[in-house]
Amino acid sequence: MKFIETRGNDGTSPSAITFSEAILSPMSSFGGVYSPESLPCFSTEFFKQHIDSGYKVLAKDVLNAFDIDIEGSLIDEALSLYDEFDEPTNPVPVVKVYEDLYVSELYHGPTRAFKDMALQPFGKVLSSIAQKRGKKYLILAATSGDTGPAALETFKNRENVQVVCLYPDGGTSDVQRLQMVTEDANNLKVIGIHGDFDDAQSALKHLLTSKVFNDALAKNHISLSAANSVNFGRIIFQTIYHIYSYLELVRNQVVEMGEEVYLNVPSGNFGNALGGYYALKMGLPVKQIHIASNNNNVLTQFITTGKYDLRDVSVIPTTSPAMDILKSSNIERILFDLFGADRTKELMGQLDSNKFYELTQAELERVQKIFAADYCTDKEGVDYIKQAFEVGYLMCPHTATCFKAYESCRQDKSVKTIAYSTAEWTKFSPVIAEALTGEKFEHDLEALQKIADIANVSIAPQISELFSKEVSQKTVIDKEEIEAEILKFLQS
Repeated sequence: MKFIETRGNDGTSPSAITFSEAILSPMSSFGGVYSPESLPCFSTEFFKQHIDSGYKVLAKDVLNAFDIDIEGSLIDEALSLYDEFDEPTNPVPVVKVYEDLYVSELYHGPTRAFKDMALQPFGKVLSSIAQKRGKKYLILAATSGDTGPAALETFKNRENVQVVCLYPDGGTSDVQRLQMVTEDANNLKVIGIHGDFDDAQSALKHLLTSKVFNDALAKNHISLSAANSVNFGRIIFQTIYHIYSYLELVRNQVVEMGEEVYLNVPSGNFGNALGGYYALKMGLPVKQIHIASNNNNVLTQFITTGKYDLRDVSVIPTTSPAMDILKSSNIERILFDLFGADRTKELMGQLDSNKFYELTQAELERVQKIFAADYCTDKEGVDYIKQAFEVGYLMCPHTATCFKAYESCRQDKSVKTIAYSTAEWTKFSPVIAEALTGEKFEHDLEALQKIADIANVSIAPQISELFSKEVSQKTVIDKEEIEAEILKFLQS
């Protein structure tokens, strides 16, 4: 399978590249990204064949269907990292909350967030390709809280790669911050910036396409790549758990094979939702994808009105900080798939220059056939956390946003919903502890213990151990200083 450019070709780069080339160099002409030239098509027979398959078997067959240029032995090594999850035979438990609402828990990996599902195998694949080619790579990551820890975890101490992670200082939970600033591997650099996630992501995209920066790296024989979901190497692994979660419902006789479901996805940068979209396109029986946002509700506005409007808006800090994002990179791949490269280039150019674009009515109708959206306020999120706990389910604030979309977006109440839990409760304990007790907690450790006592659950060791680790990454700078700081790290 080949990968092509979302904004068309500029005449100087190849018009189509392989998967390995796309993950090593994820940015394409005119500031675009890469998307698959076509998608595999899965029949009902494919799903039936995998009704009793474990996650790794299903994952390998999905990856093989993409016909990627990665040898089978490396795919096996990458997928074997799921053996380190809580339950190796079932890394993605699907849990019943209500009769028609099931939560797919994507956070049972080493950093307790859904980014591990993609970044654990992705890190192995990318570093192995770099070693095989005898090249050194700088991997950039911008994070709103979950990508950073997962990227640092998967790449630490790997040969031929160095990682720089940008995060908004004060814009993550304490646990997310500790997961990053306590990393001490020599090939990792964590940089806090004065700004928000959009600032971090804009800096990342600028550096990926900057000739001056890339030339500076080339002098040191270093190439540049990224761990964010601008990289399709992330997205390809995010298609798999949507298929697996559906098959879990079939296995447990919640739905019959071929029966449609709703997918309900908490969305920031839209990579998780894009994986669901591709799964739908490949044949998964999905009636509609429901996009859940917080008060940074640009996606809700886009899907309901067709207007992507960043004029006179800024990021609002919320209790679901991993979704505090305004410019969702993976909307570009949706535009490309639906409307083609020329229209995508036109729309994204308008967003880059005017901070605004608007779909035609016909284009909006196509989007709304696939997606519906709503947003959840912090107060509503607290109420949903309490309601779910009353029926025995403990969830994070990001998962709580799905419960608003579950109530408001379903047009057919007979259709079951799969919602996606993107982070374990341990990463946002003060919010959850306050929701359950009405008390405010200044320190995460106190809140963690309170929840553990109330819910009779244990704190994952990956989380509890953070509070005794030394902070080794102390850099916090203005965004204008990022490039110089990175070059200084590479020369050290």
